[in-house]
Amino acid sequence: MSEPDANQVGYIYGPVPSRRLGRSLGIDVVPAKICTLDCVYCQIGRTTEKSTVRRPFFDVQEVLDELAGKLAGGVEADYITIGGSGEPTLNSQLGALIDGIRQITDIPVAIITNGTLLYRADVRADCAKADLVVPSLDAADAAAFDAVNRPASDISIEKLVSGLVRFRDEFDGQIWLEVFLIEGVNTAPEQIEALKRHIERIRPDRIQLNSAVRPAAEPGIEAIARQRLETIARQIGGKCEIVGAAPEARSDRHVQRTRADVLSMLKRRPCRIEDVCAGIGISRNEAVKHIAHLLDEKAIISEPQGGVTYYCTRPD
Repeated sequence: MSEPDANQVGYIYGPVPSRRLGRSLGIDVVPAKICTLDCVYCQIGRTTEKSTVRRPFFDVQEVLDELAGKLAGGVEADYITIGGSGEPTLNSQLGALIDGIRQITDIPVAIITNGTLLYRADVRADCAKADLVVPSLDAADAAAFDAVNRPASDISIEKLVSGLVRFRDEFDGQIWLEVFLIEGVNTAPEQIEALKRHIERIRPDRIQLNSAVRPAAEPGIEAIARQRLETIARQIGGKCEIVGAAPEARSDRHVQRTRADVLSMLKRRPCRIEDVCAGIGISRNEAVKHIAHLLDEKAIISEPQGGVTYYCTRPD
């Protein structure tokens, strides 16, 4: 068997260390970067095609075959997470993909979505096939929505909130609502109070506060101090929590990892050395070796953020 090409990236990536989902085996279902939003904080970078049109972006069986091969190799994961390089609900074959995953494994399925298309019945039906849906709500009004999320012209904050409310009414699984905070943009007391009113209508199982711990699409987006996040969490109340740190690395001796796995991780999200160790199941020394090789090949770059070095693939 020939060695995998380190520059070849398929549909499956990880397991990636997730601060919310543990070890997350990702499926990338939309080309980079097609999205309904162009969020200023996005760790993948600027949206290159802003769209609200659902399309079939891939052959479902190809993805399922790749997933089956990955699982047959002994990969362990807490969730199979559908997300990746764009907004996953733009893929019109999302429901068929989840049906196929159910035939392969009993690992729970999560969808990470910005929630903007949940006002549509077909999108809600597809997402309802998952065990866990992790949507976002970063703004309480149109001005903050435009400032933080920069939506497509036919997406409004009213559509977003109403879609989340309807999905909660129809979905028996878990909804973990992420709220990404940017100091001075959506953190004023009146903004938090308005967000709280929306959240009370949506009734998520968890509310998770997040801020910029990785390099963002726009400069100047900084992490918010934990003490400040704790104050906001108390203001929101209920099931509100602060997203924690990534899990510690653990070894996985039964699975052969390659440089392509490292590159696949870094294509989807900037990572620290520790993230690579946790996601691939390798030692720090081995991770450093692969990172150094990819830097020498100019396949990746390093970026400082808050005194920490992150690695990511070069922008196109």
